[in-house]
Amino acid sequence: MSGALDGVVAAVTGASSGIGEATARALAAEGAAVALLARRRDRLEDLARELGEATTVHEVDVTDGAAVAAAVADVVARHGRLDVLVNNAGYGSMTPAAEADLAEWRTMVDVNVGGVLATTHAALGPLTDAATGGRGVADVVTISSVAGRKVSGPAVNVYAATKHAVGAFSEALRQEFAPRHVRIGLVEPGLVRSELTEGNGALGEVGELGVMEAADIADAVVYMVTRPRRVAVNEILIRPIEQTR
Repeated sequence: MSGALDGVVAAVTGASSGIGEATARALAAEGAAVALLARRRDRLEDLARELGEATTVHEVDVTDGAAVAAAVADVVARHGRLDVLVNNAGYGSMTPAAEADLAEWRTMVDVNVGGVLATTHAALGPLTDAATGGRGVADVVTISSVAGRKVSGPAVNVYAATKHAVGAFSEALRQEFAPRHVRIGLVEPGLVRSELTEGNGALGEVGELGVMEAADIADAVVYMVTRPRRVAVNEILIRPIEQTR
């Protein structure tokens, strides 16, 4: 059975767990050849075996710009093209500023902003090339957060700042690359069950309808990148039904 993304090559950062892993699965289910980028090679290799021989593994830390450029070049060398980039790698620490560790703040900026910049910068050339091919369009999708629209509390401080930053960056990219048929999309999830939210205490006592699963966000990514080439979905804000902020 053919899929909506047959012949498409997609790269997903932070693909070793959570939203990244779910997105890789969803893209592969639509026929895409998926390049998995993350630090934990063992998890990537397990996922690649499951997704099939068209899947490739690229061990990389998105905060290392030179390594990111090399990884993207490797994706293009092994797959012959790059049609879709999903910037998913992220880090979050929710601590009031008076109690915060400066190193934690720097890590959030390095991963959430620096990582998006490095990966996008490396991929823009190949994506622009792909947009001139048979599909006629290419995509950058960045996983942001509802915190990129609204600061929901004091402890979200630097995390929210990083997500506002990638929102501004994405809008500037959209304006620059729309004439080149590279679509720029931003997915802004509310609370999602993941290693990140389980580790930073964000889940708290929420019930079943107060938290989403990673697959829900992957669905939004697939929706974005499977629109007709005349359509660019620039932002999707998606919350669990019971989330009020």
